[in-house]
This record gives sequence, C-alpha cells and structure tokens, in this order.
Amino acid sequence: MTILSDLNIVLGVTGSISAYKSLTLASRLTQSGANVNIILTDGGSEFVTPLSFRAITQNHVVTDSFDPHSEYSVNHVYLAKHADLVIVYPATANSIAKLALGICDNPLGTTILSTTAPTIVAPAMETNMYLNESTQSNLTNLKYKGISILGPEEGSLASGASGLGRLSEPEDALEKIKLVIGQSRGDFKGKKIIITAGGTQEPVDPVRILTNLSSGKMGYALAEAARDRGAEVTLISAPVSIDPPMGTSLLEVKTADDMLASVQQAIKGADAIIMAAAVADYKPTTSASTKIKKSPDSMSIELSPTNDILKSIENEDVIKVGFAAETDNLIDNAKNKIKSKNLNLIVANDVTLPGSGFGSDQNQVSIIDKNLNVQTIELASKYDVSNKILDSLHQLLI
Repeated sequence: MTILSDLNIVLGVTGSISAYKSLTLASRLTQSGANVNIILTDGGSEFVTPLSFRAITQNHVVTDSFDPHSEYSVNHVYLAKHADLVIVYPATANSIAKLALGICDNPLGTTILSTTAPTIVAPAMETNMYLNESTQSNLTNLKYKGISILGPEEGSLASGASGLGRLSEPEDALEKIKLVIGQSRGDFKGKKIIITAGGTQEPVDPVRILTNLSSGKMGYALAEAARDRGAEVTLISAPVSIDPPMGTSLLEVKTADDMLASVQQAIKGADAIIMAAAVADYKPTTSASTKIKKSPDSMSIELSPTNDILKSIENEDVIKVGFAAETDNLIDNAKNKIKSKNLNLIVANDVTLPGSGFGSDQNQVSIIDKNLNVQTIELASKYDVSNKILDSLHQLLI
C-alpha cells in the first residue's frame, strides 16, 4: 500500500515534445496503485498515442468530448467528479493560457474547470515563451486559483538551446503529487514534525572527524512518509549523500552541538520530534586547529560526553520519539532509554541483523511505548517501517 493506492488521478497531456515523459509518469502512478485516467489533447496526440497510455493504465484514454466509446461523452464532468487529483504534464503555453482564462473547448479544460480536486500544472516550453509577461501572468492567475505549479527546470530544450523551460522529471512529478495529496487529505495534516537524521561529525582536527556508520536513510524515509501524510516536516540532518524529500524544510548540521541548537530552535510550536539521527555520545575535548601530524608514537584523544538532545527538551506538549541502535540486549536497553529520557516512544533496532541497520534500504524494528508494550515490525523497506512508526505516533497525537 502507498499513499496513492486506489486514488483516481487524472493526467492531462498537452502538445509538447516532452510529452514522452508523461508515459513514465503514468507508469509510476499505476505501479503506485493509483487508478490513472488520461486526457490527451489534439496536440498531445501528435507526440504520444492513446494506445500507449491504454496499455499502461488499462483505462480508456479521453481524446474527444464526443467520443461515443468514452464515459466522458455521456457525462462531460465524469472525470472531474471522481478525481482525487489532476495533473497537467506537460503543460504548454497555450494550454496554460486556456486554463488561466477558464476556456474549456476540450476535455482537459472542461475537467479542470469543473473539478474540486487539487490540481498541478507542469509547464514545458522555450525560455522566452516561459518568461513572457503573458505566460507569467497566466501562471500567477493559476496560483491565485489554488493550482500548484511544478517547475520548469533549467536544461536542454527542444530547439537545441539550454535554459529555463524544461519539463520537470517524472520522479519529481510523482513527489509533487504525493506532497499535494498529503496536504489535501493526510492524517498528519496541520501537524509539525521535527525529524533528525544522519550521523553527527565531531572534529579531531581540520581534516579528521569522529563519526559513525549512519547513512541517514531511516530519517529521510521518515521525513518522506510524514510529508506524504500531510505533516509539515523540518528535517535536521547531519552530512549524508541523500537529497531531502520535496516539500520538507532542511536544516544542515555537522556536530552534536549544531544539532542541539537547531532542535532547540525548531522545537517551538512543534507537535513531535523523531530523533532518528545517530548522535555522537562523545566528542574530542579539544579540537586541534591544525592537522595533527603522524608520529611513530601512540596517540590518545581525550573525549567528553555530548549533550543529550532529547533530554534537553522540557516542553511537555511535544511528543518525543527516540531511536536505540543496539548490538545486544535490544529490548532491555531500549526500555531503559525510554525511561531515562522520558520518551513517549522508542524505536529499537539491532544493527547486526542481516539486511537491516546502517546503510540498508530495509529495517526491522521494535516500537516500545511508555507502558513498555513492545510491537515488533518485521523486515520491510524503511519507508514502510516509517509508516508503522508514524501509525504509533498518530495514536498519541489524536
């Protein structure tokens, strides 16, 4: 199950050379469990065919307001009434102008004019066409009407030039759809969630650090899942090699002290914090200002404990969720932490288990509540595990 499972998505395709990307988007949406209905304009059908979309979606493609084989010809607002979301991908300058003025001389215009579902428009055109005052005015008009705009991006254009106007990639369109759906109907809508991720880095000298094996994948999966469910997500991240989920606010930090300062600032007005970061327990007491030279003699580094970030949060209105990455005595160690840190929930995982833990795309965890009840989540993708964690958090927020 995904956030898009069983949702009715209307995908409008207009006459741009980039229309070929809409085939990939239709496929991604279908694979995510959505029921996808295609509206193909006359211009769009010059670049991609109805048969291609029908093969992907298993649905009839609407190309004509008066097609006798289409449900649309019987009821011209059928798709509008049943849509959970409408996206125009790609949207040409011509189609944007029509939508801005409410012109409905084709099935796409009629559907958008009559739907109450969230709508996304993804422009694709030459740079000067995009920057033209008329196009910008039309886009401003669409935004005023509550329509979300995706892109465009910088890149290679159909003319061979490079500039602003390239259609956003299908993966970005999919992320935008999930973001808009979450904001529209997610069970975390209106909730502010802080999520920390990654392994902090404590400097020994200008070129060396003390850190750990955390990849940040669990924290980023939590941020994506919370975003998909409508939460306003602030992601406080130590250095990782992952892009933050679209629609989240990223605060980049390095050390445990940096993360503490960012948490203390972001916690104001928050409903919950999920501490998925692997924060260093110790840091060098002093950090050398210049590189420490190698010596044949042994070397020792004095370490001092870092501040406990979750313990420092005194606001009782904020629900605190901790993580316990352990190599032994998993449940007992986690239960001790939930008490000592005054947590509402703790997520415990054995990082020695095959296929889970640091660097893996999967995880196997136990969720423990304040009453020390244990819920075991079997090995699954970190995104699916994240939703199980959020399910437990949601019970504390309602």
